[in-house]
This record gives sequence, C-alpha cells and structure tokens, in this order.
Amino acid sequence: MRFPATTIAGVVLVEPEPKEDQRGFFARTFCRQEFRANGLMDRIEQSSVSFNRRRGTLRGMHFQAAPHAESKLVACTQGRIFDVALDVRQDSPSFGQWFGIELSAENLRMLYLPTGIAHGFQTLEDASAVFYQISEAFHPESSRGVRWNDPQVAIRWPLSEDLVISERDRTWPDWPAAIRVAP
Repeated sequence: MRFPATTIAGVVLVEPEPKEDQRGFFARTFCRQEFRANGLMDRIEQSSVSFNRRRGTLRGMHFQAAPHAESKLVACTQGRIFDVALDVRQDSPSFGQWFGIELSAENLRMLYLPTGIAHGFQTLEDASAVFYQISEAFHPESSRGVRWNDPQVAIRWPLSEDLVISERDRTWPDWPAAIRVAP
C-alpha cells in the first residue's frame, strides 16, 4: 500500500497495490503493521456500509466529539463518490480547510481520516456504496456536524442540483458554531 499525504494534516490517501493475474486482482486494504508504521489507526472497532440509491445523494459533514472521537478509513465499493475531509481541530495547521477526492470501486483509493476531521461525501452515480472502518463505536451523544453548504467553509461539491440530503444534514450548524464542541 502507498500512503500519500493530502493538504489536510493527518488525512492520508491509502492506495492499495493490486496484484493481477488472469482471474482478476488481489489487494490488501488494511494491514495493522503498515498502518501503525505510517502513524495511522491500527485498531478497528466498527465497520459500516452506506448504500445510496441516487446520484447526488449527499451525506455530511459528520464527526464524533471527544471522548468518543473517531478515526475512519473510507472506501467506495460500488459506484463513485466525491469524498470530503474538513479539519475541525483548532490546533491544526490546516484548521478550517477541506480536501476532496473521487473514490470509486475502480480506482480502489481510500481516504484515512484522523480524529477531529468532519467527513462527508456526494454520490456521483446511482447505487453507490461506501464502506467505513472506524476506530470507535458510534455514540449518538457525541455526534456532531457542520452544514454541508456553509458559505464560510465553501466546499465545492461537484453536483448542485437534484440533491438528496437528510433533514439532519441540512440543519447542522454553520462554522464556527459547529466546531465549538470539536475534539
């Protein structure tokens, strides 16, 4: 696996290195030793999947506050998504910045998000599935978010029409009120 850095401190692309033959390919997507050697989470507490029926579905921007802050490894296992990380760590050199990248079943890229990063994505195809490996169990009382279209954050989502967004995601607070409770 390769672990190229992004513009957000601690947010890393994880790029599997497939071994191909006539059957197809095989690629590791998690190795405790390699993750530990690269300073990434090496313990998975929970795995989850998000299936999204329609292109334009937007989920985010979510994070879990201390004492239940979580690291995540995010992969798109079907379809394509635009995946976004937003730094809500007030002591970070990239505080308030966001990074977005396309993840797909074809490109095999994954995005590693350390604690203190709000996460969201927008589906670019119908029937897109996202697989999460998470360092901490979900604790509803620690669940937080930043509104997906907050003008101060100014995330440039690829699609702007015919969006599918939950009421909860539409009503997260704006920056900076959203991060007052950040880890």
